[in-house]
Amino acid sequence: MLRALIYLLPLALTIYAFIDCLNTPEDEAKHLPKIAWVFIILLFWIVGPIVWLAAGKPRHAPAGGRTPSEWHRGRRTTWVAPDDNPDFLKSLKDEKSLKDEKSLRDGTRSDEARLDEREADLRRREEDLKRREGGAGPDDSAPPATS
Repeated sequence: MLRALIYLLPLALTIYAFIDCLNTPEDEAKHLPKIAWVFIILLFWIVGPIVWLAAGKPRHAPAGGRTPSEWHRGRRTTWVAPDDNPDFLKSLKDEKSLKDEKSLRDGTRSDEARLDEREADLRRREEDLKRREGGAGPDDSAPPATS
């Protein structure tokens, strides 16, 4: 049984390293092209897989909130959320301005323009109501005198 393990362990390691190398994207293979790593793994039966796992395989950043490696920092090209992407925010502003221009040309008001008008009217009415209640309004009548 021990004799079989001497042959099976390196064979399993070689098969694992070979499949891992094939599944690794070309741009993530370190130090050598991917095809060179495949030949090293297959030609150097015991040493090749160990060298692949130690030097050729990309290492991922450890979990637990640590900072990512330099490779991961240089690799990030996408935005995390749409509100962090200035191009997306600019496209929203452009879309809104185009919609406003179209509504001005057509003589129709957009929902936002109507909402702005209603909000302004509500603010004006609230100010009038505050003036009346506080006695600072121009149409307020004098309160009756009490003796």
